[in-house]
Amino acid sequence: MRERSVAVGATIDEALEMLSDTGPEWGYGELQALSNHGPMGAEALCALGRDEAVVPWVERYKRRLQGHPEPRNPISREEWREALGDGGRIGDWIAFFDRELDEAMWQNVLNQWVPRLASGFIAAATHGAIRTGHAVRSLAADETTPRKHELAEGLAYWAARYVQLPGAPASSGESLPPSQAIGHVKPLPPDERENFGLITDTLRRLDNYPPFDGVADLVDTSGDASHFVADLTETFAHVYLANASEGDVIGLIHCVTGPSAIRLLAPQLAPETRAMLLRYGWQAAAALYVALAHELAGRLSSRRGQSTISSTGPSLRKTNTRSSSQKRVCANTHSTRSRYT
Repeated sequence: MRERSVAVGATIDEALEMLSDTGPEWGYGELQALSNHGPMGAEALCALGRDEAVVPWVERYKRRLQGHPEPRNPISREEWREALGDGGRIGDWIAFFDRELDEAMWQNVLNQWVPRLASGFIAAATHGAIRTGHAVRSLAADETTPRKHELAEGLAYWAARYVQLPGAPASSGESLPPSQAIGHVKPLPPDERENFGLITDTLRRLDNYPPFDGVADLVDTSGDASHFVADLTETFAHVYLANASEGDVIGLIHCVTGPSAIRLLAPQLAPETRAMLLRYGWQAAAALYVALAHELAGRLSSRRGQSTISSTGPSLRKTNTRSSSQKRVCANTHSTRSRYT
């Protein structure tokens, strides 16, 4: 068992070294700023016990990627807010977090910055949070230089693409689990959607859609975080399965993979930060549902009893894995060109 752990550790470090000269985004043709899934995919393969497949997959995947961004204007601890959400400063953010992680324990940096970034969970269509989560899971297993740098890359991507969805949480709200709260979420009318091109084009419609403003307050995040994430991901797995035949597989799979990243982050976070992240993870998943779903929540409830998806879900203390079909869909990625990237 120990020998396999050492081998897996060497594999993920090798993969991260192979990807160290690539940027967080790439593009082709009219589609630019697509999220780099290389580090996330490599770590997920290792977690699934497929470490022998990692290096060949990275070698193939890397061919499409672009070069690593260079830092231009250093970000200071006192003036970081000026650079928040500035996609042109991804290189500056990576350099900033490299310095922070050199000077403090990675757990402390994580707990300092996740509260600052949580309200932008939708950033890069949740890929900032997802990439950070994969980095945290690998670091929790073993602290190495490539893994610390990967955490810097994940946090930097989250910060550079930071954007808030409309509707800041109030001090009080409903006390519903996600499986019940989704019945109170009103999707965009069909004639107000743009179900082609960029997901971000449709998400932008939520800025002028008042029914979405109170969505963040529908859920109760004060209880057991493991149960909340299990209910959240099961709810949106049903949404995904019900809508996949309509073709929105890329956007709607992130209703599941985005919140699933909270499982990877939560064991390292303070309770109050964890509760905050749960609320914004719910809000991000609900935003994708509002913008993209054809089959609505009211028609999903009758199918839930027929599902083979477990309602208990894994503990936040354990590693999370995704099905191979989910990873294939996620690896196909989508554009993150607009301010909701």
